[in-house]
Amino acid sequence: MSTGPVVVDSLGKPCPVPIIELADAMEAAAVGESVVLLADDPAARTDVSVWCRMKRHELVDVEDNDPGLRFTIRKA
Repeated sequence: MSTGPVVVDSLGKPCPVPIIELADAMEAAAVGESVVLLADDPAARTDVSVWCRMKRHELVDVEDNDPGLRFTIRKA
């Protein structure tokens, strides 16, 4: 029974905290699982995209969310 992706709530946290929390969640995830990151730090849009490329994870989706952004990342 799937419970859905892990959600990492980094709202209100400054750079680099969202990436650190995302990295911790991705380390705990199995290959193919998704993690959702909620972040409102202005640097997050760029930081998450670059981090995913560096780590070879798939940035599945970025949605404007109120507040901030909702990133969906699949572990490679």
